[in-house]
Amino acid sequence: MKIIHIGILGYGVVGAGVAKLLKTKKQLLESRIGTVLNLKTIADIDTKTDRGVDLGTTRLVLDANEIINDPGIDIIIETIGGKTIARQFILNALENKKHVVTANKALLASFGNDLVKAARKNQVDLAFEASCGGCMPIIKALRESLVANDIKSMSAILNGTCNYILTKISREGSNFEDALRSAQELGYAEAEPSLDIDGFDTAHKLAILNSLAHGMEINLKDIHVEGIRNITPVDIEFARSFGYTIKLLAIGKIHENYVEARVHPTMISGSNPLSYVDSSMNAIVIDADATGQTMLYGHGAGMMPTASAVLSDIADIARNIISGSKRRLPILGYPEDNIKPLPILSMEELYTKYYLRFEAQDHPGVLSKISGILGENNISIKSVHQKGRKSNGKVPIVMITHIAKEEWVQKALKQILKTDSVVGDPVVIRIEETDQE
Repeated sequence: MKIIHIGILGYGVVGAGVAKLLKTKKQLLESRIGTVLNLKTIADIDTKTDRGVDLGTTRLVLDANEIINDPGIDIIIETIGGKTIARQFILNALENKKHVVTANKALLASFGNDLVKAARKNQVDLAFEASCGGCMPIIKALRESLVANDIKSMSAILNGTCNYILTKISREGSNFEDALRSAQELGYAEAEPSLDIDGFDTAHKLAILNSLAHGMEINLKDIHVEGIRNITPVDIEFARSFGYTIKLLAIGKIHENYVEARVHPTMISGSNPLSYVDSSMNAIVIDADATGQTMLYGHGAGMMPTASAVLSDIADIARNIISGSKRRLPILGYPEDNIKPLPILSMEELYTKYYLRFEAQDHPGVLSKISGILGENNISIKSVHQKGRKSNGKVPIVMITHIAKEEWVQKALKQILKTDSVVGDPVVIRIEETDQE
């Protein structure tokens, strides 16, 4: 039986998970793939800490170049993370004709186009199933299962940290800081959580998925990104009273000549299956022309779910090797010559519905003044709610709009803030519905 030799760069949580699966699932993998997957070498700056994995004959070394320059290694797994040294290691590995598997969404979103070119030049594979949605086979679905479909839209919960925090606020009425602290205690959030809670981790994943769905270059810089720091129990309670749930969504939609790509807190109705995705779970709903809606649901992070996705890439590449094929599947789902620089819609051009909450002064004419400014900017109000009076004399005014243009809404809010009618910045949450009228 042919032996395929594997090296791992980085022996942290994910690297240890991959090593564990390669060792403990050895017989299962051999029976399914028809070849021996031999974990030859692991490189990490820490070779002393016990990761709880029986490595057997696998070497644990300090120098990554021992793997990159080893002519006997066929597949290299990058689990270091980050966009500096990991990028150089991957480029060096590709130049050395090694197939590469990575879960590094930040690197792919920022430099993926360059890595794809390097893989093409050297006629090797670059695989990244674990980069988006953990154990959910999103990459395989877009690149293979839905190959005969035009992907009309994608809506996804792709960050377990944010979803846990929003779930805790919703269920327990916790404030953001307490919910974040709980997420950190449970290991869902990093000590420095800004990459997650400010929406950037989700944007990295959306940039990758857009490319696979629409045959476009990976484009991170033009994606609109907002996080969840300003979501309060008050807004979640108002949303519930209107029949909505607040989720941090990655939204991608195709239009004739451009793509919508945005990440922000979003109100969705109870009829949306994503409204039931709670705690640290992830999910994506893909709307395609032939299949209609397809939903994937699962753990978006964690040692073993991520390692499972990495192993699926290893298996695919191993099968290519034993069949004598190279680059059987295009890395981004389309042959490189068919990848196009499709523009992303400017956020100002977005049309959607809006939830607006103002802290208004408690004196006559405030509501009519706010409504008047909105009306002057072509914003039609669907409903207005004015609930109770706060102890400081301010009154919360909540409005749900009909479909309006983002440019109009932002212009109107600037005008309202110049009046003496409101205190502080208004809360703006976009509403996403399956059938907006």
